[in-house]
Amino acid sequence: MERTLQVLVLLVLFALCLWLMYRAWTRRAEKQASAIGDLPPVPADCGAQLLEPTTGLYLGSTLAPSWIRRITVGDLGFRATAELTRFERGILLERDGAATIWIPQESITAVRAERGHAGKVMTEDGVLVIRWTLPTGTEVDTGFRGDDKAVYPAWTAAATKTGDEA
Repeated sequence: MERTLQVLVLLVLFALCLWLMYRAWTRRAEKQASAIGDLPPVPADCGAQLLEPTTGLYLGSTLAPSWIRRITVGDLGFRATAELTRFERGILLERDGAATIWIPQESITAVRAERGHAGKVMTEDGVLVIRWTLPTGTEVDTGFRGDDKAVYPAWTAAATKTGDEA
């Protein structure tokens, strides 16, 4: 009987911890909602494709310049397998099981390789990070860990060239 009571107390404590984590996540989302607002819609014409699609893992988006302050609004904070494609008018991030993210060219501030993002630490230059400005004016970093890290220099160079032309 004593062992059963101990197991029940542990289960209740575990359930309480889960509920508190869920509540903290939803409160953070409520606080961030006005700063995030609506994401830009994917345009009918994205322009010419500049880079081949890159497969990998979407790590999440964070409030810039912090690499750890994850955005919890909508599904922006959830990791998902994804495909990143560079077009003339922006970057298309198609995520499995989550909404597609369109990053307009005029919103992109920088594309760089980093060691970590959204609580995920990798080897040196293991994460491709796109810094961009939302329509609300909030600056965010979107992290992507590509399956092939050899394409990162092309992504960072394409951002520099397109930024110079604008």
